[in-house]
Amino acid sequence: MVFLKERVGKIMHYFDRIGVAVIELEGNLSEGDSLSIEKDGNAFEQKAASMQIDRKPVKSAGKGEAIGMKVLQAARPGAEVYRITG
Repeated sequence: MVFLKERVGKIMHYFDRIGVAVIELEGNLSEGDSLSIEKDGNAFEQKAASMQIDRKPVKSAGKGEAIGMKVLQAARPGAEVYRITG
């Protein structure tokens, strides 16, 4: 099986006390999408979940929006966010 990665955004800020990353979106993102968060050769994968815009829960967001999302590991600003399909 071939897996494809599509860049959907970039980490702009990470709140370490609550484990939330602010992601500036360059594409569409929906709850349940498989993601890879990568920077400087380090990467981790997770499902898109617990997304918010202006502290209100959302199921999806699109290009140009900034979302807050709970992440499984620390995500440094500048990390690229990819949707994994396949």
